[in-house]
Amino acid sequence: MAKKASSSASGPQQGTGLGETLRNAFLRRAQSEPAESKPLSKKRKKKKKAAAKKHSNRSPLAPKSFPNMPPLAGVELATAAGAVKYQGRNDLLAVRLAPGTTAAGVFTTSKTAAPPVDWCRSNLIAKGADSPSGGMARLLVVNSGNANAFTGKAGMDAVKKCVSAGAKLVNGPQREVFVASTGVIGEALPAYKIVRKLPSMMRAAAEGGWKEAAAAIMTTDTFPKGATRTAEIDGQSVTINGIAKGSGMIAPDMATMLAFVFTDAAIPQDVLQTLLILSVRESFNAVTVDSDTSTNDTVLLFATGKGAKHEPITRAGDRRLRDFRDKLQEVMTDLACQLVRDGEGATKFITVRVAGAASAKAARTIAFAIANSPLVKTAAAGEDPNWGRIVMAVGKSGEEANRDKLAITIGGLPVAESGEVHAKYDEAATAAHMKQPEIEFAIDVGVGSGVATVWTCDLTHGYITINADYRS
Repeated sequence: MAKKASSSASGPQQGTGLGETLRNAFLRRAQSEPAESKPLSKKRKKKKKAAAKKHSNRSPLAPKSFPNMPPLAGVELATAAGAVKYQGRNDLLAVRLAPGTTAAGVFTTSKTAAPPVDWCRSNLIAKGADSPSGGMARLLVVNSGNANAFTGKAGMDAVKKCVSAGAKLVNGPQREVFVASTGVIGEALPAYKIVRKLPSMMRAAAEGGWKEAAAAIMTTDTFPKGATRTAEIDGQSVTINGIAKGSGMIAPDMATMLAFVFTDAAIPQDVLQTLLILSVRESFNAVTVDSDTSTNDTVLLFATGKGAKHEPITRAGDRRLRDFRDKLQEVMTDLACQLVRDGEGATKFITVRVAGAASAKAARTIAFAIANSPLVKTAAAGEDPNWGRIVMAVGKSGEEANRDKLAITIGGLPVAESGEVHAKYDEAATAAHMKQPEIEFAIDVGVGSGVATVWTCDLTHGYITINADYRS
């Protein structure tokens, strides 16, 4: 189940000194009133234009096209250009959900989580006298360009303004309005820019438009991310659609990413939460781009119950959910891997498989030690089969490994065995594999039966370029 949050939605307690008072007054004004902006200098304009061009180059690892995602009963989408940060593009998404929709969520483990995360966590509190509609949803509102993180009391005030406006438009309780933000940390969220767009978005909301929805939540992403599957419950077909954003600050648990998954199946909230937790571990919590964990990571799963009718589901282990669980995992893994494929500056998609570890947990730790190693990632960028760096990463992981039984393959080609270079190691063939856009490292550490798979990308000059001018 979701970790329970305080029943108070006012956010962390703030200091009462003069400095804090002035800071909060400034932030409240910034998010409630239009600010006069100074014209950009020619030099600044040129820099912003160059940065935008670099960010718009589609990743070479991107899928060939956005998937054909069908309308989903009980889900209506709308996008708009709110100019929260970006000019000339949609940066707002609103998703209207049918009454009775259940909701589940998994969030960042960051100790500096943003107010939207706190709000969504509180929405998932188990039903009780103080929260009769916990775990239900009528509306999702998302903005890109501004994370509304580390913004003091004004950050939660901005959330409440958006939630209050949204609740009135769907004629539902505020606890059934979910919000998410992504973008620059530490800047006040101009809530008025979102609130003023919501009425027209609700009038325009309609089935379809998944690609536009995925594009509206992008920041440094170079392509919109979506996935869809059809599953069967009791012989009835139900649909699972998902969109996500993320490109940098990607690491478990989870990554600087937002993901929103929807199904028209009828799934109780407690069952939905269990299914989400199980599927996140081998998807969004199994990817890394740069080992940094964001303040805003959010995965939300909604079930409208408006699709083909099936007999009631009461537990996650129900055999009738087997196909649904499998297809949900496919959607989640597909979206998670798309995040890696859009890693900032990425040119290689890397799969790291670890076997022979003392436990599954140990295998994951070793796999992430390899996947997060700057030396391994830069070797991949340089197409250099420098397998000694993999040996190094295994050794630094802190997990048990038998040096004299360690075995490594790259792209299925033998590299090391029994603690030394393999007798049939072919440098040229291995180097040829490293030139491919997709690379696989497989390592057996020789101590047990624990296995794990994680996905990462290479580390290039492009990553530095993008993050050096991200706020420009």
